Parts: sequence; structure tokens; C-alpha cells
Amino acid sequence: MLSSFVLAAVTLIPGVFTAPSGFLPQLGDFFHGSKSNAIQARQGGYFWSSWSEGGGTFRCNNGGGSSYSVTWQSSGGSSGFVCGKGWSPGGNRAVKYSGTYEPNGPSYLAVYGWTRNPLIEYYIMDAHGDLLPNEPWTEKGNFTFEEGTYTVYTSTRVNKPSIIGTTTFQQYWSVRTEQRVGGTITTGKHFDEWAKLGLRLGGHDYMILATEGYTSGSHTSNGTSSITLG
Repeated sequence: MLSSFVLAAVTLIPGVFTAPSGFLPQLGDFFHGSKSNAIQARQGGYFWSSWSEGGGTFRCNNGGGSSYSVTWQSSGGSSGFVCGKGWSPGGNRAVKYSGTYEPNGPSYLAVYGWTRNPLIEYYIMDAHGDLLPNEPWTEKGNFTFEEGTYTVYTSTRVNKPSIIGTTTFQQYWSVRTEQRVGGTITTGKHFDEWAKLGLRLGGHDYMILATEGYTSGSHTSNGTSSITLG
């Protein structure tokens, strides 16, 4: 099963996930379900990750250096993608970025990452399309510092894809009240504020500045994003 999955992840659909000429993607621990496509790779000090599931067209392009771009159109059913550049492992970092982000429908632009033990999927969201999460959010509080005001939410995914396979896990969310595209996201500040609310993280796995688009119910998603770190 592993060998057939690796072949599917490396070949994928021509033109949908692309890497610079001569650069061989290497599959890591990103096993987000048996019906998904995934690539992880390292390039020039940055970690690149692309994942998609279901129908739709997701063109995530691994650009040179710290840049990436994506155009997407989701379809009905379980359809979506997450891609971006960052670091592995993640952790406390001042993430500086610039670029453009133009979504229609359900979509996020966020620092996105995972921890293990406990298994947590987290988002520090600077901008978004329609906020239509597929699981109910529970508001936990809010905080303000020099980078802006954020509201904190949690949610639970039951028997969903994760970095360790299909399982049940918690999600933590910081959502900026005034959207922006570009600036600095100091992840440690969010981790500290989450801890004050009793939201515990584990050991850090990867962390990327991600673009995500997905289908929620009858609402599909499309758009473009072009992001550069630093």
C-alpha cells in the first residue's frame, strides 16, 4: 500500500502540483488519508507541503526560494487543498510574509501546523474567504497585542485525515479580527495565549504559511494566492 501511495503522490496529475526542474519531491509523514495526494519537500532552507483530496483543480506551484503560488477551484463533496512553505519542525518564530490572496468561498490564509502528543492541528489566520468550517467552532476568548486582535476557537475533527493517518483530534484557531495580507505573525505569542486558555500543544511537527481552499456543504471555493516569506 505504501509503494502505490508514494507513486501516486510523486506523479500526481500533470501540471497540478509542480516543482522546479531537477527538484525531486520527497514524501514525508504527511499521510492525510488514503484518497488524498500529498508532497513534502525541502528547498533552500524552507519546507514545502502540498495536500489535496477529492475533485477540483488545485495548482500549487513550489516557486524559487521562499515563494509559492496557487490557483484553485474546488468541486462538490470532500474537495479541498492546503499548500505552503515554512519550516519543519515548526515552533516559536516571527513569520514575516508578503503577497496577494484573492479567495471566493471557503478559504484561509494562515500559519498552519501540527503538533504530536497531543495531536493538534492549528491555524493562526490573517485572512480568509467565507468562514464556513466543516466542524462547529467553540469560542474560547480573545487577545490583543501589537500585531492585532485575535479571537481564539477550538474544534474537533472525528475520524479525519491527519499527519498520523485517519483519527480524531483537536484544532486550535486564532482568527484576526481585521484581515490583512502581509506582515509578521509571532507564533509564540499565540502559543502562550492558547496555554493561558488551557489549550496544550505537543511537540512541533511542520509549520507553513498556508493557503487553503475547500468545499463546505454546497459552497465551493476558488481563487489565487501568491506568497513570499521573509
